[in-house]
Amino acid sequence: MPGCAQPCRYCFLVPWEIEAFRRSVGGLSPASIRAYSSDTERFAEWAGRGGAQGPGDVDRILLRRYLAFMATRRYSKATISRTAASLRSYFQWCARRGLITTDPSGRLSAPSPDSRLPRVLGHAELHQLLEPEPEAAGSAGTRPDVACRDDAVLELLYGSGMRVAELCSLDVDDVDLARRVVTVTGKGSKERQVLIHARCAESLRAWLHGPRGDMATEASPSAALFYNLRGNRLGPRDVRRLLDRRSPVPTHPHALRHTFATHLLDGGADLRVVQELLGHASLQTTQVYTHVSKERLLTVYSGTHPRA
Repeated sequence: MPGCAQPCRYCFLVPWEIEAFRRSVGGLSPASIRAYSSDTERFAEWAGRGGAQGPGDVDRILLRRYLAFMATRRYSKATISRTAASLRSYFQWCARRGLITTDPSGRLSAPSPDSRLPRVLGHAELHQLLEPEPEAAGSAGTRPDVACRDDAVLELLYGSGMRVAELCSLDVDDVDLARRVVTVTGKGSKERQVLIHARCAESLRAWLHGPRGDMATEASPSAALFYNLRGNRLGPRDVRRLLDRRSPVPTHPHALRHTFATHLLDGGADLRVVQELLGHASLQTTQVYTHVSKERLLTVYSGTHPRA
């Protein structure tokens, strides 16, 4: 800051205007905002050590050298690809702001991330998640009110395919049990409506008219649909811990979204309908689930056809 006795990190990053860039991408998800700003900040510090004092000192060769540097430090292809996207966004913003005259990231490319098919839960795993044995729940020390909430959370994740962050941000008014519709605010603050099945609606009704009020405290956000044990709005980490208690094998919350989409496609749902339900901006993003379905069909075919 002005008047600092010694150079500090804040003073060094001021010419790069990274804080202003972070505010400019405020419409993205919190995770994307953190990734864009931290990726750009790491590049600015690295470039600064080589003598670059701001975005005007950066050219395409320097950007390519940085991505090569990341590869030598064994960063994953996915991280390098995301960093390239962050830097393209940052320098496009710099050009719009007039901080640079030429965008050095125009043709910046990065290695494509390794293709990994989403994990799909089997029917036995789903049964253990959604309908755990009473003895298993008791041995885990799960309170009845927590079990009721967990039932509603898991039924909603698998029954609607929403992202865990979308579920955690839900308010009571977003749920229409009569119509069995939930209004979800997704990436880029875009709203969509998702459908829920009867069993999911029953679980939500049991939570709303049962332990939800008891779990709330005076400091609890009154609008929140789900609470944790401290009376705060349920967060993604709470959901991961919930799955750790209920799942027989390590399972990420996103696996329920993958399973939702794959089971719909396996049942004959149209790809564009699945795209709409998932909230994907591009059909290409949804198409990964067709690969999952084909893999499952091939497995069934190979295991059951007499000539396979």
